[in-house]
Amino acid sequence: MMTHLSSKIEALLFVAGDDGLSMKQLEFLTEAEEKVISDEIAAMAVRYEQTETAGIVIKELAGVYQLVTKKEVADTIQRLVENPTVQSLSQASLEVLAIIAYKQPITRVEIEDLRGVKSEKALYTLAGKGLIQETGRAEGTGRAILYGTTGEFLNYFGLKNLDELPALPEEAGADTEDETDLFMTKFQEAFKEEAKV
Repeated sequence: MMTHLSSKIEALLFVAGDDGLSMKQLEFLTEAEEKVISDEIAAMAVRYEQTETAGIVIKELAGVYQLVTKKEVADTIQRLVENPTVQSLSQASLEVLAIIAYKQPITRVEIEDLRGVKSEKALYTLAGKGLIQETGRAEGTGRAILYGTTGEFLNYFGLKNLDELPALPEEAGADTEDETDLFMTKFQEAFKEEAKV
């Protein structure tokens, strides 16, 4: 069964998020012609606007198409913005956050080398909650993004500055693993406590 063009466009714009996609990008990704895509987007825009149960609309801003929330749900969105800790962090996100806190500035590849698994989703989640941010670009090929923590990170964990982070264990071995687990537990508990505020 072939996927309808509107489904492809909707999925692409959802994944693209705030960056949105240009017509050229949509042409390349959907392998459809500009006129066909333009007509489909116009039809989708009408459907979204006229469907009371839809919370999103399609907007074109500076030649880029985005899925954005309707004005009617602004109050609900505002509650999420004001309470970004409503959704607790996963273990993966906590691990990535701890690595960034201690090793910043650090690239995604360096984080994944330390964890041994992919970390894109965790990075996206942490950035969305305002706990990490791009702090620059690494030297060398590709100029990878460097990540660091934010003022919000300090605020959530009740820290004045990064010097107040718990000391890392200096000796390797069984004790290190236990202390690291203890730190992760404290990290998670601290986050949950902040979420209750």
